[in-house]
Amino acid sequence: MSAVRVMLWMCLCISVILTAKAQDTTAVRDQNNNSAKRSLSQIEVQSMRVDCKVASRFAHTVMTTKALNTANASQEVFFEVDLPKTAFITNFSIEIESRIYVSEVKEKEQARQKYESAVSSGQTAGLVKASGRHMEKFSVSVNIPPQSHVTFTLTYEELLQRHLGRYEIMIGVRPQQPVQNFEIVVDIYEPNGVAFVDVNGTFFTNELLPLVKKTVADKKARVYFSPTLDQQKKCSDCEGTLIDGDLVIKYDVNHPQQIGEIQIVNGYFVHFFAPDNLPQMPKNVVFVIDRSGSMEGEKMKQTREALMTILSELHEEDYFGLVTFDDVIESWRPSLSKATPENVKEAKEFVQTIKARHMTDINEGILFAVDMLTSEKSEYFPDMSMIILLTDGRPSSGQQQLSIIQENVHKAINGSISLFCLGFGYDVDYSLLDKLAKQNDGLARRVYEASDAVLQLQGFYEEVASPLLFEVNLNYPGNAVTDLTQSHFRQFFKGSEIVVAGRLQDLETDELRSEVSANGLEDQFVFESSAIAEDWDSVFPEEEYIFGDFTERLWAYLTIQQLLDKIEKCAPEDKENATAEALDLSLRYNFVTPLTSMVVTKPQTEDEATLVADKLTEEEREDTTELDIDALHDPHQLMGSAHNHLRVSAMRPQGVLYARKPQNLISSYLVDGDPHFIIELPDQNDALCFNFDDKPGTIFNLVSDPLTGIIVNGQIIGDKKVTPGSKMHTYFGHFGIAYEKFGIKLMVSTKEISLSEEGKQTTLSWTNNRTIKGLNMDLQVIKDRSLTVTLRNSVKFLILLHKIWENHPYHQDYLGFYTLDSHHLSHNVHGLLGQFYQGVNFEVSDLFPGKDPDKQDAIMFVKGNKLTVTRGWQRDFRKDVKNGDKVPCWFIHNNGTGLLDGVHTDYIVSGLFKTI
Repeated sequence: MSAVRVMLWMCLCISVILTAKAQDTTAVRDQNNNSAKRSLSQIEVQSMRVDCKVASRFAHTVMTTKALNTANASQEVFFEVDLPKTAFITNFSIEIESRIYVSEVKEKEQARQKYESAVSSGQTAGLVKASGRHMEKFSVSVNIPPQSHVTFTLTYEELLQRHLGRYEIMIGVRPQQPVQNFEIVVDIYEPNGVAFVDVNGTFFTNELLPLVKKTVADKKARVYFSPTLDQQKKCSDCEGTLIDGDLVIKYDVNHPQQIGEIQIVNGYFVHFFAPDNLPQMPKNVVFVIDRSGSMEGEKMKQTREALMTILSELHEEDYFGLVTFDDVIESWRPSLSKATPENVKEAKEFVQTIKARHMTDINEGILFAVDMLTSEKSEYFPDMSMIILLTDGRPSSGQQQLSIIQENVHKAINGSISLFCLGFGYDVDYSLLDKLAKQNDGLARRVYEASDAVLQLQGFYEEVASPLLFEVNLNYPGNAVTDLTQSHFRQFFKGSEIVVAGRLQDLETDELRSEVSANGLEDQFVFESSAIAEDWDSVFPEEEYIFGDFTERLWAYLTIQQLLDKIEKCAPEDKENATAEALDLSLRYNFVTPLTSMVVTKPQTEDEATLVADKLTEEEREDTTELDIDALHDPHQLMGSAHNHLRVSAMRPQGVLYARKPQNLISSYLVDGDPHFIIELPDQNDALCFNFDDKPGTIFNLVSDPLTGIIVNGQIIGDKKVTPGSKMHTYFGHFGIAYEKFGIKLMVSTKEISLSEEGKQTTLSWTNNRTIKGLNMDLQVIKDRSLTVTLRNSVKFLILLHKIWENHPYHQDYLGFYTLDSHHLSHNVHGLLGQFYQGVNFEVSDLFPGKDPDKQDAIMFVKGNKLTVTRGWQRDFRKDVKNGDKVPCWFIHNNGTGLLDGVHTDYIVSGLFKTI
């Protein structure tokens, strides 16, 4: 059989959805490696089945798709599945003409070696990428011989979480064509009884809706959806399918209202506790709202709108406060106020006045709220206290060292307050918010910048709006259990659920005593009870054994999740043990977690193809992108929707060389911000960055080309004044561009643009759009935004103007510089930026934890030097002059020493048009 090429991507997301598609790419390769266009119909999806079984909230999902290559040449078949971010993949296999290739879960370092071997031999290795807000996309493509079958089978597991009184299963199906045998089967087994089941679908039509068969019978429920081939078609003569979206199943169970529900199977137990009929407790809540400059516009408008609704929903016995922060902290009132109608009305009036302003001091914003809550402690105020923080940025004022911020907040709260963090958009430091929340009995959520951001904010508040209990303890007397998951919870909210799992000391026992204690509105209460193990075969006599020892796998899943959280918040001396324990469980139960990778090794005629799939963290989701590779080579070959193209993903895997999607097909060289130099190198699919500090007034040579006579110099400016205890921020405030061959001198400042050409003087303002076309230089000014400088038959530069609020007490306007056509310059070009125009070769290896716990360090070999570099990111402001686009890069420390030729002070010149 001819060699079979395999490419794997595994991609990251958040809910419960599955998608599968088998399709031809725009251009495929036949057996002779000739490029040829194929009809999409030559890949026939013969069957697609989603089989989801839920036993006591633990979901086991198997996705199977079978496809046939009906063509007379080899073709590429794609299989994609969107799965929950909270799920762990447990198995994946590919079957081609009766030969089966099965995955293996390995420790990440072992998988990395496989990955590097695959990359070095030119094979494609597996990656992870984000898929919308809620899903994690697993994608694999296989090149199969003519008239051959391929079957993909993916299995994953997760514990369903209860939110607002329901569990949710979302199954995304996008087969891209009608399928001969299409089935979705969801079986729910709940020993305490199913309360309700609701089914909906984003793709449902009046014709499809009646095809959903739902049955609920006391302790079990089934949802079955299997439209025929004709029923799937958009019309009788169409090849398109109606099946393109999400099937959403929401259900709840009958919850015992005192001790809860306990299941015991084969020596492992799980305890569910969700007493929704308790009276609501009053709460103290302080809303801490970011009003920094980046919140300006739609984000601030949506925040105000959400707060108006949230304030209306406060219980009259609640106490609340409002704190706003930028680089100045202010509050609506100095102390908490009871949520009376009059106070709520006045608070709403204050909310309408909140406007975006300056920098971002997260540290002081939170500490101010903590002081407000702790100073109010008395018998008249509720014991349930919480802070809800909303921010869209990163610390840029006051205390900016992340570890110190975490320490300050944790010490101030001292276990007495829950901190909930909402991160608005993708510019936020979500890792910081996640750690702050986990360390202080709360949770973090990302709010996506979209038209429904208001609903996202309101939905989150609804989840925490109704506390029923605090200081909840689930105990199991008599040393009856071991390996217990978390059993103490600071609070319990209406509509949620507490889950505890463990192992019985005596595996032969069928009984477990339990005790639940908590504080509620009517003082402390304690419930005691005993649970007897039930035989699942007797509970569900008509069913075969559902799937394995689900309580044991549920316990392992929950333990791993909690250990991963512990790693994020525990002391450094405890991290090693927690990591080792989580890794051991991941390998033992074959879970793909952030500590493991899934490897599929497939023998070939010449060598073997190794596929590696990782699971990304929330922070790594921000840096995953996807790119249509066909568009790079021939944009006119694109066919159909984006789903019909071969896709390439880029990610930041741990333990391998980081990669990113280049924004352009040519290299970019820029300096912007404080000041940050970025060298983008698409050929190496990466970027380098460095910065330096020097005193205001210093002039540096950026570009110097002795053959063309082109010179670019930049002068440093500083802040108007420096915040006490902070360092001086510096920027470029003036640029001088000289084209000696034609007697041209261009001076650009934040105030004006001055051009001298052969003795003739011209002055331009930033306040108007203006275009000047000269014999040897063209200028285009976009009002208050940018200046494009085009030198005749030569290079093009872009200068960006960053406007700062005129009355800002510290900062002032500054400039950024971008080289657009560096290839027009000679090989002798030099300067802080110019020396990189001909490219730079480097190698990165040996990743290891750095001084910043949120970033990794590595060893870089460049220009004969061995450097320690840090993985980070800087901003490219060309597309978005306000917020910029993140550029992942390797940061070279010590003012670029080792990367630069010489040191940065070697490039100081005496004037804007002087040479070194």
